[in-house]
Amino acid sequence: MRPATNTWPTVRYARTLTEALRTETLGGIVMLGATICALIWANVSPGSYTALRETPIGGMELYQWAQHGLLTVFFFVAGVEVKEEFVHGELANPRKAALPIIASVGGMIVPAVVFLLVSWGAPDAARGWAIPTATDIAFALAVLAVTAGAMPAALRAFLLTSAVVDDLGAITIIAVFYTDDLDLLMLLAGAALIAVYGLLQWRGVRSPWIHLPLAVAAWYAVELSGVHATVAGVALGLLTRVRTTANEARSPAEAADHYIRPISAGLAVPVFAFLSAGVKLDASSLGAMFSDRVVLGVIAGLVVGKFLGVFGGAWLSVRLGLARLARELRWRDMAAVSLLAGIGFTVSLLIADLAYGADQERVAAVTTGILAASLIASVLAAVLLHVRVRKRRIAQDDD
Repeated sequence: MRPATNTWPTVRYARTLTEALRTETLGGIVMLGATICALIWANVSPGSYTALRETPIGGMELYQWAQHGLLTVFFFVAGVEVKEEFVHGELANPRKAALPIIASVGGMIVPAVVFLLVSWGAPDAARGWAIPTATDIAFALAVLAVTAGAMPAALRAFLLTSAVVDDLGAITIIAVFYTDDLDLLMLLAGAALIAVYGLLQWRGVRSPWIHLPLAVAAWYAVELSGVHATVAGVALGLLTRVRTTANEARSPAEAADHYIRPISAGLAVPVFAFLSAGVKLDASSLGAMFSDRVVLGVIAGLVVGKFLGVFGGAWLSVRLGLARLARELRWRDMAAVSLLAGIGFTVSLLIADLAYGADQERVAAVTTGILAASLIASVLAAVLLHVRVRKRRIAQDDD
């Protein structure tokens, strides 16, 4: 029987789109589009947007499913990235790993200090100290790819490595500091299921029909334990095998990344952004950026603290002889990419809700601050990167 020819362009388009979603550029653009749509809807018809966010499904509201379910997919991919970096990437070489690790640690400590200094004395300010410690991998890499694709690959490697270490730090912060009610029995059950997953990976078991139910069961147990379910995602990602056996064309980590990254970039993160970023931009919320010390602390932490922490950590590690700057990079390049680290967005929005979820007005104000800070960091970094690309081209022409 002759196949229906009109289906072939659709199949080819789907494959092309899936491949594109494996790149940071399109993933960042999709997330940006989702954010803009959320802002438009929330300001044109706030009632219907809120009703959508709070639609109850199976005991949780829709935006909670995005936080606890879809973001787990994102953190699984982040966990796989961290594992790849430790085995095959920059983190496999202690000398090379020192630069992004120390920069990332500085990029978590300094923003928290800046936030606390600026917000000191505001009600419940201390609960939000971790909001500016996160860097959004997809957005930051998308801005770098769009504005400075001609920059040395070492700069992207530094940003990617420091961002995945940053994500690992963020998920640790969530597990330790934002877990209020702990069910130890369910936590042990979740840990046992995750351990079984890791054992099967180590033994070379490949069947997704075994790993997927185990992963879902582990996610459910961790969710019921009171620890944020995204912790299960990053733990499973870290335990996914990245080395191939004699009979494998690619490792389970490569296979998981191949199939799951498009779901993360094209569905999980954009849906989370859409359901989290819709805040009403009126005089009150915009005024909070200049009067609410918590919001000011978030903006200062992301824009100023991240830059000082990442750049200062990198500089200090080289100055002390703990690390070495790549030969093709200059400190002005590092300054530009340090500004990119101020794009908090995804994880910052998650921590903001965990910190102030009981006060939705404060969540909305802080969300506005996160969006503003991410925009400021993006623009400043894009301008500086554009200047650096142009100067590099001029230098190459002179040579």
